Amino acid sequence: MIHRYHLDDYYIVLDTCSGGVHVVDEIAYELIGLYESKTKDEIVSELSQRFHEDPAEVAECYDQVTSLKENGQLFAPDTFENMAGELKARTSGVVKALCLHVAHTCNLNCSYCFASQGKYHGERAVMSFEVGKQALDFLVEHSGSRRNLEVDFFGGEPLMNFQVVKDLVAYARSIEKEKGKNFRFTLTTNGMLIDDDVIDFANRECSNVVLSLDGRKEIHDRFRVDYAGKGSWDQIVPKFQKLVAARGGKNYYMRGTFTHANPDFLKDIQVMLDLGFNELSMEPVVCAEDDPSALTAEDLPIVMRQYEDLARLMLKRWKEGRPFTFYHYMIDLTGGPCIYKRISGCGSGTEYMAVTPWGDLYPCHQFVGEEKFRLGDVWHGVQNTAVRQDFADCNVYAREECRDCWAKLYCSGGCAANAYHATGSVRGVYKPGCELFRKRMECAIMLQAAMQMEKR
Repeated sequence: MIHRYHLDDYYIVLDTCSGGVHVVDEIAYELIGLYESKTKDEIVSELSQRFHEDPAEVAECYDQVTSLKENGQLFAPDTFENMAGELKARTSGVVKALCLHVAHTCNLNCSYCFASQGKYHGERAVMSFEVGKQALDFLVEHSGSRRNLEVDFFGGEPLMNFQVVKDLVAYARSIEKEKGKNFRFTLTTNGMLIDDDVIDFANRECSNVVLSLDGRKEIHDRFRVDYAGKGSWDQIVPKFQKLVAARGGKNYYMRGTFTHANPDFLKDIQVMLDLGFNELSMEPVVCAEDDPSALTAEDLPIVMRQYEDLARLMLKRWKEGRPFTFYHYMIDLTGGPCIYKRISGCGSGTEYMAVTPWGDLYPCHQFVGEEKFRLGDVWHGVQNTAVRQDFADCNVYAREECRDCWAKLYCSGGCAANAYHATGSVRGVYKPGCELFRKRMECAIMLQAAMQMEKR
């Protein structure tokens, strides 16, 4: 399977199953598009006339394409389906990461919040040290031979339970050597409670910090407000700047959400850059179709242009020696995840789980509060084995719509939570998300290819 597209001055051919990315001229681009449907003579005749090119040159190009095919770099067959369940079968029962919901409460009242302002459709609560300690013990006990374990402090707003966060990290550090484990912690925060103590802790203990900022002040303050309706931009931006400076501008990322109010989200990225932030992410809102924040069909062409313009901006700044990172464009064309990971998906419900303040286990943070997805708890482990198996069986080949998609080995079937909330099944497909993902991948691949060509 191949995917061809033309963006700016680049004619790009992606070979899905080999991972080959070919930047070619226009004649080769058209030739590859005709290769499987016409004979060599027909192609040489057609293209030599269309481009006023010497037939011998077109024939040579045809032979080069044939050589790439014979070497498995073009039109490579899909031989991966039989491997689809192998990784999860090999690691069955092994957990490598937990999302600890240390606070089901928040000091902001964001209208688009998927977590119902941190309550997750339930009661406000904070996690006790005892529950968190048991969650860490559960992770160690079920991590098998894995040494590196990941824990994300999440909410709501986790800093509303900061002492427990600190105590849990101290406990984890106290057992690392004995258990032969290495904990990597991430903190996700809206920034309202950041102070010097938080900054010192984050720099000492957290491998990554995720900071919530929606970009432009007028956009951010429209959604990310306190319970009095006051915007938070003025309060959090200086704190974010201080934290990022203390981290040396590394090991963080600024995460924003774009909605119907700002499909032109590149303006928000530019504001973040102007504020001194270079590790960025802007995520499309996920909410009910009738929500005022929901992206509309009319918004999508605007968003698509933003992704293209973002790639152009990133290339321009890279050439100027002022690069920045955009989370969705972080791809490695020379390697990246192994094929097992590419086809098996994110690991939610199997190697990754979310823990509520009461110790309940869910497949990920976006399923918390959906009672039928409750897996068990941190004392008794996974008891709802049917749901765990459903997630174990969920891979790129479990979705019929994915089989013929050129991007399947990059998205691995997409987000199970988005699929469920859009279709009622974790094996469904969230089609608007697919459209945006494919566009992001086209732009990301073009950007990486352009940078590689510039280095030559």
